[in-house]
Amino acid sequence: MGDKVYLDNSATTPVAEPVLESMLPFFRETYGNASSFHTAGREAHKAMDQSRDLIADRLNVSPQEIIFTSGATEGNNIALLGAAEANPDKKHLIVSAIEHHAVLHTAQTLEKSGYELTILEVDGEGRVDPDHVREALRDDTLVVSVMAGNNEIGTLQPVAEIGALCRERGVLFHSDAVQAFGKVPLPMDAIDLLSVSAHKLHGPKGTGFLYVRKGVKLVPRFYGGGHERGLRSGTENVPGIVGLAAATRLAFDERAETTARMRTFRAQLLDQVLEMPDVRLNGSVEQSLPHIANFSFAGIEGESLIMRLDEKSIAASTGSACSSPDLEASHVLLAIGVPISMAHGSLRISTGRQTTQSDIETFLDVLPGVVDGLREMSPFYQAR
Repeated sequence: MGDKVYLDNSATTPVAEPVLESMLPFFRETYGNASSFHTAGREAHKAMDQSRDLIADRLNVSPQEIIFTSGATEGNNIALLGAAEANPDKKHLIVSAIEHHAVLHTAQTLEKSGYELTILEVDGEGRVDPDHVREALRDDTLVVSVMAGNNEIGTLQPVAEIGALCRERGVLFHSDAVQAFGKVPLPMDAIDLLSVSAHKLHGPKGTGFLYVRKGVKLVPRFYGGGHERGLRSGTENVPGIVGLAAATRLAFDERAETTARMRTFRAQLLDQVLEMPDVRLNGSVEQSLPHIANFSFAGIEGESLIMRLDEKSIAASTGSACSSPDLEASHVLLAIGVPISMAHGSLRISTGRQTTQSDIETFLDVLPGVVDGLREMSPFYQAR
């Protein structure tokens, strides 16, 4: 990207060079259909099996528990809708108020078809209280879905505790781990279903996986050739799957070094941005993913802030990229008690393995002038 500063890695990440190199042969030479019996097909299938083995090894689960998908949106839908159809006597769902729309909207769709939906409130940092989960669990609860780490504010959830509560009651526990996978350890012994996308960890878009614990019954959402244990029919995206595995290897092998660097960047952002007047941190100082920092600035609109930063060759976000065209205030920020005026002035900074100290310093040099310039034009801020 030349001299541009890219700080929107929670939206998507650049494909890492080793990942791209791992994929290229499966576009050019080993391009067979993995379901074909000839040599080209067998070679493609072998690469897919090796990719499945690698991901399972990093998570310490069985390869048979890894189902390749097009990404976490599909994985979330297969998990919730598939579990609902497989367990018709259980008509109650529990999700947190700050889930990604791929979970919230899926749960709300089930609610429209007769399911009861409990939406758990979160505290001011965005954390779910396990006691609230315990109180909400019922004999007919089908699934609890709480993301491992929030995509907008970075808050980590007590996934192990919530999963243990669900296991005690025989309730499925699903976690959207898009932002957490490869960055923080995941308690797989407490999780029944887990969704991941490759493009959040320097892998290709259009590829991901759903972990389905052995014994968990799901009904497929669409039908065809019966690929992926019958749960995800369709010709496998072998180059994408190979890239997902390569990105997984890279993320886990580099995790200690990369997350330490990200945490240093985040601490620097918090220290300097919060010195500016009328700014608040959205999320938690300590209980956070290493790569996300979310701030609200009084008196300005987040969209204007993003455009001004873009003019300075800095890419950032107001929140979830999946809903960025929607000018409504973030449901995540409202759920943690951010006043609606401040919620509209939010900025999410998210770093990646390619982020440098120079990127952070450039952003911190530019931000105050951009904020001051917008506030000078704002009648809302001048009236304060």
